[in-house]
Amino acid sequence: MYEPIRTKSVHSTMAGTSDFPHRSREEELDIQLAGHLSALLAVTDELRALAPSADLDAAADRLVAQVCRLRGGKPLRATPGAAPGDPVALHRRAHALAGRALVVAASRADTAAAILAAERMDAHTAALAADPRELTATG
Repeated sequence: MYEPIRTKSVHSTMAGTSDFPHRSREEELDIQLAGHLSALLAVTDELRALAPSADLDAAADRLVAQVCRLRGGKPLRATPGAAPGDPVALHRRAHALAGRALVVAASRADTAAAILAAERMDAHTAALAADPRELTATG
C-alpha cells in the first residue's frame, strides 16, 4: 500500500557527520554581544550628530574598540540620516541596547564589555532624567 522510504533519514545522516559547522556557546555570545554593541554604536553616532559631546565621542571610541575585539575588524559606521531624530527616543533605544549588551556580557563573563554597557546605561538614564520632555512623556 505504501512505498518504502528509499533514502536515509536526514536526522540519521547528520547525526554521524561533523561536516556541519557548529559554533560554540562562546562564539554565539560573541556574535550576539558584537551585534548589540554595534547597534549601540549606531545610536550613539546618531546622538553625536544631534548634539556633539566629548562623552559621546569617547563612548563611540570605546564601543568601536570592543566591537573590533569581538569581531576582529572595524565595524561599519553608519552616517546619521538627514532628518534629525528625537533625542529622547534615541536615548531610550540606546538604554535598551546597552541593557541587552550588559546581559550578554555578563553571561559570557566579559568584564570590559559589561562595564562599558553599564556606563552607557547610566549615561542614557542621566540624559533622559535631564530632559524636561521626558518628565511629561512618562508622567
